[in-house]
Order: sequence, then structure tokens, then C-alpha cells
Amino acid sequence: MSNKKVYFLSDVHLGSCAFNNDKEREQKLVRWLASIQDNASDIYLLGDIFDFWYEYKYVIPKGFVRLLGKLAELSDKGVKLHFFIGNHDIWVRDYFEKELGMNVYLYDTVQEINGKRFYLAHGHRTGYRPWIVKLMHYVFHAGWVRRLYNCIHPTINYWFGLKWSKNNRLYKHKQEEAEYLGEDKEFLVQFAKTYCKTHPDIDYFIFGHRHVMLDLMLSKTARVVYLGDWISHFSYAVFDDDGLRLEMYEEKE
Repeated sequence: MSNKKVYFLSDVHLGSCAFNNDKEREQKLVRWLASIQDNASDIYLLGDIFDFWYEYKYVIPKGFVRLLGKLAELSDKGVKLHFFIGNHDIWVRDYFEKELGMNVYLYDTVQEINGKRFYLAHGHRTGYRPWIVKLMHYVFHAGWVRRLYNCIHPTINYWFGLKWSKNNRLYKHKQEEAEYLGEDKEFLVQFAKTYCKTHPDIDYFIFGHRHVMLDLMLSKTARVVYLGDWISHFSYAVFDDDGLRLEMYEEKE
């Protein structure tokens, strides 16, 4: 693996109307990317990087030029970029692939990275979900729904999407702060435990979505990692010759 590292990050939620420090968080993310650009071989963005992303054939959301520009620079330098859709940035087309050279993943995937097996997913469609959530995800992912939604003018589309996201975010923050619920109640941990029984070769399960930082041993060889978020934790995971670590980005004053 030499001195190159692989990085994992999720849940930045850029563009969210629920936060008033959007530009500051984007700038901090760009500074973090600049700090790792010389030693990164791969960067995995595991969903909800954007709070709402709906991509028409000729239209993409306004903003994010600092981040998109930095990602393009990294791609041009040979850093491999990987983008997993989350429940907020589902509706991608080919912009990330054509303009940024990203590999885009619509589903959970298992990859071998430098001799280790990784199960990678945002997590919103992984493991047990209530039927109403499954129905909502089916509707959001259905091609016929997208074709209907394409008929809506972007101004209305983005207003509705951001409004929905804001109301959902403020409701969740009002009702429950993101916190670790314990092994028995964490659906992603339970999924990983069950999956290990039939796939004992998995070394790491890495998920976003929960906005919680977690590094839990499932067995002598398997671990599950929740990546936290880029709202309050500014956290990420890094994999190198020393293994996998969950870290927080702290800037020197």
C-alpha cells in the first residue's frame, strides 16, 4: 500500500436550509481535501454529501463550486473518487462521472481494498426498515417517478426538495438527537452481524446515514464503522498500512 491512504466520509448535507453555516462547512471540507490530496489514493463519499441533489439532463443544483472544483482537481491529479447515493442525493445522472471522473454507486457494494474486504453503503436502504420507509424509498428510486418529476420546473423542484429536507431535519433535531442506540437497536449493526454469518470474509462494514461516530468489533476480524457527519463531528475514516481509523478533522489555529 506504500504511503497512500484511502479515505471515507459521509453526511455533509451541503445546501441544507436547516443550517446557517453552509459555506463555512463547505470551505472546511475543501481545506480537509487539500490536506489529504498528496497521500490519498481513493476517497469514498458515502452519501448525503448534498442535502438535496436533483440532476436534470442539462441542469444541476446551484452552488457547491468550491467543493466540485476541488474534487475535479483531485480527479485530474489521479485520486480515485467514489460517490454513493444517500437518501438526500439520490437523483444523480451522469454529471459526476463525466465532469469529475467519479465512480457512482446506486447500491451497497463489497470491494476489496488493499487485501481487505469492505462492505460499503450509505445505509438508508440497508437492513431492516419499517414498511412505510421501504415504500418511500421505492417511490423515490422508481424510474417512473423520476420521469414525472422531470416535468416539474427546476425552481419548483428545488424549492420543494429543500423545504421537505429542512422540515425533516428540524423535526428530527427537535425530537431526537443522533445517538448510538446500542447493538440490539442499531439496524445497521444488526445487519452487519447477520451478514457476517454467511460472509465471514468481510473485514469492515462502513456506513453513513446515522450521523453517529462508531467503531465496533463484531468478531475477531470484522468491524462496523459509522462515519459520523460533517455537521457537528467533522469526522472521517482513513485506511492505510496501520489499518482503519475513525478520526475528526481539527484545524490548527
